Amino acid sequence: MRTVVVYVHGLWQRGAEALLLRRRLSHALDASAPAFSYPSVSADAGTNAQALAKYLATVEADVLHLVGHSLGGVLILKLFEVDAGVNARLPPGRVVLLGSPLQGSRTAGNLARLPLGKKIMGHTVAEELLIPRRRRWTVGRQLGVIAGDLGIGLGLLVGRLGAPSDGTVLVDETFLDGASQRLVLRVSHTGMLLSAQVASAAAAFLKTGQFSG
Repeated sequence: MRTVVVYVHGLWQRGAEALLLRRRLSHALDASAPAFSYPSVSADAGTNAQALAKYLATVEADVLHLVGHSLGGVLILKLFEVDAGVNARLPPGRVVLLGSPLQGSRTAGNLARLPLGKKIMGHTVAEELLIPRRRRWTVGRQLGVIAGDLGIGLGLLVGRLGAPSDGTVLVDETFLDGASQRLVLRVSHTGMLLSAQVASAAAAFLKTGQFSG
């Protein structure tokens, strides 16, 4: 049985930043763990979601898991929002979102108020993160959310966050109605990608639907 874990990166990234996480997931699940790379700044959310759908259609797998970090998690949700039939077309699997601002982003709002802030974040952020949202997961596929509460990160450089966060994304911004499980760990936004604890929890959920494994 062939298992594939597709990693979807965040803003200003390409997927290489999560090489250690992908290796750990690959080892834990006896799976391949490729990264889906997309233009996080220049393209809009719908275009990126369509590109992700096309990419997943080419993946040969018996079990197909999705892992999204930060904006990558938002893009995964966007995929299922704009393509109602995509879940039925994909092989079975689970979804884990890492530090994804699913209810909008205070950090993005702070940066948007600075000169050129909106421009450097791009279209997908403008569409998906600058307006507070109340998303709900209704797809027949188990989804787990991991948030961090170690408030050290680039988000602090553009303004106060004023609530528990991973330094970029507020813990409350990661909440998703309909998620199977949610876990808060003592990690920062970027540190999630380097954390053995995060990788272990994500692998356990992808295996069993439980973060505890």
